[in-house]
Amino acid sequence: MMKRRELLLLLGGAMTAGRAPHAQQKPMPLIGFLQATPQNPRVVAAFRQGLSETGFVEGQNVAIEYRWAEGQYDLLPAMAADLVGRKVDLIVAVDGLSVLAAKNATSATPIIFTSGFDPVAAGLVASLARPGGNLTGFSLMMAELTPKRLELIAELVPQARVIALLVNPGNPGAEGAIGDVREAVRAKGVQLTVVKAGTESEVDAAFASLVQRQAGALLVGADPFFLSRRDLLVALAARLAVPAIYDWREYAVAGGLISYGPSLAAIYRQEGVYTGRILNGAKPADLPVQQPTTFELVVNLKTAKALGLTVPPLILAQADEVIE
Repeated sequence: MMKRRELLLLLGGAMTAGRAPHAQQKPMPLIGFLQATPQNPRVVAAFRQGLSETGFVEGQNVAIEYRWAEGQYDLLPAMAADLVGRKVDLIVAVDGLSVLAAKNATSATPIIFTSGFDPVAAGLVASLARPGGNLTGFSLMMAELTPKRLELIAELVPQARVIALLVNPGNPGAEGAIGDVREAVRAKGVQLTVVKAGTESEVDAAFASLVQRQAGALLVGADPFFLSRRDLLVALAARLAVPAIYDWREYAVAGGLISYGPSLAAIYRQEGVYTGRILNGAKPADLPVQQPTTFELVVNLKTAKALGLTVPPLILAQADEVIE
């Protein structure tokens, strides 16, 4: 004879089975996160913080599929297509090359981008105020910041008559960057020499050529591949004793002389907020493309000392962070 406890369990199971179809929860929203560079824990934490500000916590009520191309741009189209195939609710493409891959992969899935080049000129959006399609995000104003970077490196190395610019020819924004720097250099009355690199061996060759070109200082162009190889760039600059200025704080932390650019952490936090807003029902077409409001000037005094440079007091006073 069946015991009372077993009977209750059996009845309870039958009742649960009967209720199951009505109790099914809506599947957890899925975010695709696409990046050309290796993972940066600091900025991913900032993205999650922004998400949490709109009520989403990874693993609790939202899931994230991460794809890092580790500086290998040719992997991005397949990664973007894979995310679309997984039916993600939204793609966060955190650099210009990732967004181009995502844009080519879908015209329906919402995309939040971070772009170093002009998103209107690149055809990503109709205008900054009214994007109009399935994309919105953040324009990093890299071109607008070029004169400031040039000014900083010229103040640090006033004797430099030739300034080199390192660009990646595989980056769609490279030619525009060359034009911007050429204009700024002309105003300074110094000479510009352009070196190009898209692979590690080309980076080695580019740096070796700086000596022959008598470059007194180096401006490293904004590029995900360079950021992913920042330890190599910083080591080569140190070995050849070339004072260099970079766009992101991460370079100065790795031993680079000086960096000036938008705060990556602030941008990723805002990306998280935009992601949450879209998951809550907002449309990319209605969310204006934003520009950074927080910029970071970071000086590495240890590197300056190794290069025999005295950092002007005005630069030190302006610095958000001084590494000693």
